[in-house]
Amino acid sequence: MATRIGQVLSYPDGNLAVDLVLLFIMIFVEAIRLYLGSKGNLREEKVPMGISLALTCGSAMLSVYFLVWQTYVLRADIIINAILLIIYCLESVLDIIAIAAFASAYA
Repeated sequence: MATRIGQVLSYPDGNLAVDLVLLFIMIFVEAIRLYLGSKGNLREEKVPMGISLALTCGSAMLSVYFLVWQTYVLRADIIINAILLIIYCLESVLDIIAIAAFASAYA
């Protein structure tokens, strides 16, 4: 007789849709954030960098959702989202430094 190693977990009604919609929103926000951040950095413009910084805050909140309030949070989710939040913090600091450098260079 074969033994089962895993568990079958069913999603409560409506939770799957919420998790998937938030995942697709995060994908969309990440694409825009990365585009504006790279565009602002290459052109040394403050506005795209500032928008990218604001979108970083939104992405961090979505990451916290997937870290804490997602229907099923696995150990892999915890590790990946913790690393992602650390990277967001470092990126925010670097964004602020870059915006300050761009502002002082053209002042």
